[in-house]
Amino acid sequence: MESIRNHNSPRLQVMDGVYLIVLLGLLAFNGANGCSQKMNNYVVDSFDYLAINCRKHSASLTDFGGIGDGKTSNTKAFKAAIDHLSKFGTDGGGLLIVPPGKWLTGSFNLTSYFTLYLHKDATILGSEEESEWPALAALPSYGRGRDAPGGRYSSLIFGTNLTDVVITGDNGTINGQGAIWWDKFKAEKLDKTRPYLIELMYSDQIQISNLTLIDSPSWFVHPIYSSNIIIHGLTITAPVDPISPNTDGINPDSCTNVRIEDCYIVSGDDCVAIKSGWDQYGIAVGMPTQHVVIRRLTCISPDSAVVALGSEMSGGIQDIRMEDIIAINSQSGIRIKTAPGRGGFIKDIYLRKMSMETMKYAFWMAGSYGQHADTCYDPKALPVIKDIYFSDTVATNVTMTANLAGIKDDPFTGICFSNVKVTLSPKPKKLQWNCTDIEGVTNNVSPEPCALLPDQGEKTVSCPFPTDRLPIEDVEFKVCSV
Repeated sequence: MESIRNHNSPRLQVMDGVYLIVLLGLLAFNGANGCSQKMNNYVVDSFDYLAINCRKHSASLTDFGGIGDGKTSNTKAFKAAIDHLSKFGTDGGGLLIVPPGKWLTGSFNLTSYFTLYLHKDATILGSEEESEWPALAALPSYGRGRDAPGGRYSSLIFGTNLTDVVITGDNGTINGQGAIWWDKFKAEKLDKTRPYLIELMYSDQIQISNLTLIDSPSWFVHPIYSSNIIIHGLTITAPVDPISPNTDGINPDSCTNVRIEDCYIVSGDDCVAIKSGWDQYGIAVGMPTQHVVIRRLTCISPDSAVVALGSEMSGGIQDIRMEDIIAINSQSGIRIKTAPGRGGFIKDIYLRKMSMETMKYAFWMAGSYGQHADTCYDPKALPVIKDIYFSDTVATNVTMTANLAGIKDDPFTGICFSNVKVTLSPKPKKLQWNCTDIEGVTNNVSPEPCALLPDQGEKTVSCPFPTDRLPIEDVEFKVCSV
C-alpha cells in the first residue's frame, strides 16, 4: 500500500511557548479547492501542529482497520499503521493520526522518524486484558522490577533504540485505565511490575507534548537511557495515594539533555522524579541523569514531592535546573532521597522562583531512604550529595520548613538557601529546621535556619543559578502542516 498522503512541511520556526494551532475546519463542500481529505470513514481537516521535525507521509488509524468504539481492540491496527509508516523513515518520516473516538489498545511499539498525533476528541484507552501487555526483562540499571522481583509489563506506548519520535496532539487523551492494575498491586496479585503509560528506551530526539494523560497503571512518562528530550504542555492526573500507588508524573531516568515545561500534574506520587538506577545495578550501568531544565510546572501531590531526586540515583544526578514552579497541597516541595548502598551522587542542583501553598515540608533531604533492590548491595557504597542551591522561594501554610538529614560520616555539603520566606500553618511543628549531618549557608531566610546553616548576614550570600543555556533549551519547533 502506498503512503496515504504526501505533503511538504513549512520550515517556519517558533521560539518558546509551544502551542497547537488548528487552522481550518471542515468545508461544507468537496470542490477542487477543498481543504479536507477523506481517509476511509474519517475526514481530515487541514491543521498545523508544532514539532521538532515534520513528516512527509501521513495516515489515519482508520486506514488500518481501527475502530474507535471503546470496545474493539486496536492493538493490531496500531501495529499495522506504524509498520507501514516505518517504511518512510528515510523519506521524510511518517505521521499517524488518531481521529475522534475511543481507541482501546494493548501495548504497541513506535518507530523512528515518526509522529503519533491525537485529535482533540481522540482517547487512547489502555486494555484491561493482561494478555495485551507483553512481558519484558527487568531494566539493567534496576536488576529487577520495581513492583516485584521478576520482569515487567511493556508500557502502553513503548519504543527502544529510536531516533526522532514525537507523541503529540491537540490535547487528545491517553487513558491507562489503571484502576485494575492498582487493585492487583495492592492485593499482591502481580509477579511483574505494572506497565507505564509512555516509555522510550535508548532513544534520541524525543518530544512528548500537548496531551492529557489519565490513570496510568504506574509511572506516566518514563524516558530511560535516552537523550535530547522535550516534555511540554502535558496535563497528567491520577487519584492521589493510596488509591493510585506509584503514579509518578514524569521520570527521566539515566537521561541527558532534558526539557520539562508548562505541565500540570495531580499525582499519586512524585510529580517529577529524577532517577538513574538502583543500588549496585545503577552503579554498574553508570548512566547519570544530567543537564535537565524544569520550568513552569504546577503540581498537586498530597503524599509525595513536587520534584524528587532519587531514591534510585545510583548512576548519579547532576545539573538539574528548576524555576517558576508552583506547588499546591503537596507533601514536600523539593525532596532528595538516598541511602547507604545507593552510591552515585546528587550534585549541582539549582532552584529559584518557587511558590508553595499548603505543604507538610517545604524542603526535605534524607539519607535514610531504604527500599533496596535486593540484599546484595554494598552498604559501604555511600552517595555524594553536594552543591544544592535554593533561592527566591516563598511558601505559605507550611507545617515544617525543612527536614534535612544527611548520613553519618557522609554529610550533605554545599547547601545554600537565599531569599526564602516560609509562613507557617496554624499548627506548625515546634522544630522548624531539623538538621543533621549537613553543611551549608543561608541568607535572608525565615524562619531562622538551624545552626548548621548559619546566616551570612552582611556577607549577603546569594545562591547561584546557571547563566549558560543547555543545548535542549535552544531546540526550536517547526510548524508542521497536515
